[in-house]
Amino acid sequence: MKKLRLYIALVFVSFSFGSMAQQDEQMSLYLYNKLYINPAYAGSRDALSAIAIARFQWVDFEGAPKTQWFSVHAPLLQKSLGIGAHMVNDQIGARSRTASYVDLSGSVVLNKNESRLAAGISGGFDMISYDFSNLNVYDQNDPYYGSSFSTFKPNLGAGLYYYGKKHYLSLSVPRVFEASEEFSTDSITQLLNSRHYFVSAGYLIDLNSVFKLQPSLLFKFTPHVPFTIDANVSLHMYDKITTGIMYRYNESMGINCLYHLKNTFSIGYVYDFPINGLRTYQYGSHELFLRYDFKPKNSTYTSPRYF
Repeated sequence: MKKLRLYIALVFVSFSFGSMAQQDEQMSLYLYNKLYINPAYAGSRDALSAIAIARFQWVDFEGAPKTQWFSVHAPLLQKSLGIGAHMVNDQIGARSRTASYVDLSGSVVLNKNESRLAAGISGGFDMISYDFSNLNVYDQNDPYYGSSFSTFKPNLGAGLYYYGKKHYLSLSVPRVFEASEEFSTDSITQLLNSRHYFVSAGYLIDLNSVFKLQPSLLFKFTPHVPFTIDANVSLHMYDKITTGIMYRYNESMGINCLYHLKNTFSIGYVYDFPINGLRTYQYGSHELFLRYDFKPKNSTYTSPRYF
């Protein structure tokens, strides 16, 4: 087999299995962008909330992932309904994925502490493409030379979200339908959308009038692939500054810092450093975070929303 054709086959195989192992695009700030993995989160922040995150993974590793997320959501009818939308653009090697989804949730109050249970659905599409025109070529007569492939796949997502002022529990399947695509005359089949299951939980602990501790966990599971756990512990100081540490099972550790201004604007940064076999080939990952909550003038939302 020609070298380029072999490389392409390896690319397809690696993305088919590697993407499942990585559980879609990696995000260390999942705690602040839960709409991406659970449509039931829509409308839970008592404000029109807009979030932007950019991740630069495996710095100095050629073809490393670069990902951007954007989410916006708001409550309706005294929080009984929520609407939102989320988008992602991901580039890794010769493969890129652009996705856009609309989210809708409905919730009910469960007790006098105003804990709520929300159920949500989402609908949208994934646009996935492969562009081999920029690869190193050893045989310019190879049929793959300069070629590209793309496909459009609609999908649905679903989730449940139980939350209050100091706790949350989330269960979701962001893409219900699996999809595959056959590329080229050589019948190389790529598994594009593998079904992913997410379970996450968090709790806020008041240490004193100044400090609050916030542990959280995220379990990510895909059939036939070992599950992954993200563990995070954050310390809130004066409700203005948040610092934390993160551990991703058998992959990386990280530190994060966020600054919150007037309960409406937040800016944050995360640095992940690898602890697996990739640590000698790259210099870690960087993640940047921005969030703004547009509150109505008559809003009673005066205290920070930790979830």
